[in-house]
Amino acid sequence: MKIIGVDPGTIVTGFGIIEYNNKEVKFIDAGIIKTPAVKALAPRIEKIYDELNRLIKLHDPDEFAIETAFYGKNIQSTMKIGYARGVAMLAAVHNKINIAEYSPREIKKSVVGKGAASKEQVQFMINKLLQLNKIKMKFDETDALAVAVCHAFKSSSASHKSGSWEKFIKANPDKVII
Repeated sequence: MKIIGVDPGTIVTGFGIIEYNNKEVKFIDAGIIKTPAVKALAPRIEKIYDELNRLIKLHDPDEFAIETAFYGKNIQSTMKIGYARGVAMLAAVHNKINIAEYSPREIKKSVVGKGAASKEQVQFMINKLLQLNKIKMKFDETDALAVAVCHAFKSSSASHKSGSWEKFIKANPDKVII
């Protein structure tokens, strides 16, 4: 199963694409979509849509996973992330790809083991899981890959009907990094 993960933002949107087969996670591609430095929101979200649409056509993923919006101190920032999420999801819908959404805590917990993990911890674990030691990536890229990995692990555990981390770890001892 090929999965595209998206870490949405109106200035920088991260994307990560992985292949998940037989409990193995393989890196395919990752990058950022940097939007034009203009004040108007419309050209920014158009760029996000166009680039994600191009990537979807190029890589032909089976699944699309995206981080949910979270409310911080600034409601305007939350709304702008919502716009980025909307056009990202629209690109998936237009390409007839199933969409899954995960909270930041859920993503961090699935990759690092704790929901309050730092960006550095997520980046470290993604580098280990996908064997990316020689590739220098931005947080937006490793966050997007973490979304895709979270979806792979959740899909795998759901298909095996494991309802807890303990069951998942017993079924997947090769995923535990010490």
